[in-house]
Amino acid sequence: MIPSMRWFGPSDPVSLFAIRQAGCAGVVTALHQVPVGEVWTVEDIRARQQLIEADNAAYAPLHWLVVESLPVHEDIKKGLPTRKRYIENYQQSLRNLAACGLRTVCYNFMPVLDWSRTNLSYEMPDGSRALRFVWQDFAVFDLCILKRPGAHVDYEPAVTAAAHEQFGRMSPEERQQLSNTVLLGLPGSEEAFELAGFQALLDEYAAIGADELRENLHYFMRQVGPVAAEAGVNLCIHPDDPPFPLLGLPRVMSTEADIAALFAAFDHPANGLTYCTGSLGVRPDNDLPGIVQRHGHRIHFVHLRATKREENPRNFHEADHLTGDVDMYAVVRELVLQEQRRERRGFAQPALPMRPDHGHQMLDDLHKKTYPGYSAIGRLRGLAELRGLELGIRRSLEAEAASILTTETARTLA
Repeated sequence: MIPSMRWFGPSDPVSLFAIRQAGCAGVVTALHQVPVGEVWTVEDIRARQQLIEADNAAYAPLHWLVVESLPVHEDIKKGLPTRKRYIENYQQSLRNLAACGLRTVCYNFMPVLDWSRTNLSYEMPDGSRALRFVWQDFAVFDLCILKRPGAHVDYEPAVTAAAHEQFGRMSPEERQQLSNTVLLGLPGSEEAFELAGFQALLDEYAAIGADELRENLHYFMRQVGPVAAEAGVNLCIHPDDPPFPLLGLPRVMSTEADIAALFAAFDHPANGLTYCTGSLGVRPDNDLPGIVQRHGHRIHFVHLRATKREENPRNFHEADHLTGDVDMYAVVRELVLQEQRRERRGFAQPALPMRPDHGHQMLDDLHKKTYPGYSAIGRLRGLAELRGLELGIRRSLEAEAASILTTETARTLA
């Protein structure tokens, strides 16, 4: 796999120099300064490429390897008549990215919110800090802070009662902290949603259920997929995070069945998957190695992280990369086998771009301001562990192949 890290641009506390020293060859980034729905121009794309490659003559080279993300406008998700303009802009952005040599584009189709957590600094046993999601805490926000109409039907009576009791014990500062965490904007953004207008955003989805959102996703793919295919771009959707409905909003990219349905909507390799083991791994019914076995040819980008379900399985936190509920050995082994199949089939680039996701805040980074989940040292640790695991698997597979060859040769000579 091609080791990479996400970089949020010039304002990112983690520098390109740090990403280079972590052993990365690729940078995963986006033009966060461009408003969602507007065209990414060739000029802006090339300016970002030049910034990333500025020190390549003096040091180990870095290249913009993956776009994460080219965001989908909410009007497209809602299926409004105005989606035509935004889809046309998206198509043009894909053409412009291809003209600049960028061939892998990640996106998601989660309505309103991107990934959701209730704690951005959950203390781990070793003193490092992780991201965490607690169902009851989320209920406190939904029922007692946002006061979403009809929200009680989404929670068990015991959770509703406990949430109201918990809210009564919370200080104003704790309530504000929880609200700020849930309303955090896109990863890498300094902006968050405002509570006052947030309910209005949810109301716009009142008539949109899972079936409608799924059809809007499939329509979007049928429109942009052929353009991506023609331009030589691989689109790869990121699974829902967490992979279940929140705030009355449907989510339609949470299971293997969701993935297969999208692939069927436009059956072309350009319609692919960002294989995120953390998002998919929150659900115990997702067979992570099996997804690679059955859909590996449509995986274009890999996020490796491990989540750990807690006593209440709707609660989870980000574990160390090699622990948690993700069998990382089995996953990486299947990914290596997928790359080997691509090599045999003559792929121009058989190696999959991979980034370690959501590292713990640890060591010196505990005293620095970093984007939640994207501190340098935690991701460095995760990447080192994952690269070591991959090397061990490759050596093991080579030994297995040599052993089989030796046995077959012995049989022939006998």
